[in-house]
Amino acid sequence: MEVSRRELLRSAGVLPAAALSPTAPAAMLRTRLLHPEILAALGRAGHGSKVLIADGNYPFSTTLGPRAELVSLNLMPGVVGCVPVLEALLGAIPVEAAEVMQYATSGPYALSADPPIWAEYRRLLKEAEFEGELQPIERFAYYEAAGAGDVALTIATAETAIYANLLLTIGVVKPG
Repeated sequence: MEVSRRELLRSAGVLPAAALSPTAPAAMLRTRLLHPEILAALGRAGHGSKVLIADGNYPFSTTLGPRAELVSLNLMPGVVGCVPVLEALLGAIPVEAAEVMQYATSGPYALSADPPIWAEYRRLLKEAEFEGELQPIERFAYYEAAGAGDVALTIATAETAIYANLLLTIGVVKPG
């Protein structure tokens, strides 16, 4: 007996039981990411395009890339943060590279170890089968990279953790 695609999706929990009805519309999205502007920008991007997840301190309005679409999710401090944005993106795109802003080791915002949020990034990236490492980039070089022409999307969050900016390079969708 041949099992239909709809039945497979239903058994995997992707579709509700009602979707097995012959008159039910096909599922439109198989990702938890629902934001229409983000989906549209990702749909226009391709291999090698970049996505910046900017924390609440990032100067996104003055460092926006010339081709980057800006999506503001910064409602109030902490809502929406970088971690849930990364989690949503990882369900929609493959990641080839992940770059963070190198933290200061002296001065008022100095740290003696990696920011705690980086551990969350590493965990989520590993779960998404990302095989690379977070690559720190010096602050002003980071601004330059995040404002370059290959950045397709900048997502402004209200993340309150310092050094939480994350620049992702979109990878290749593996065949199969």
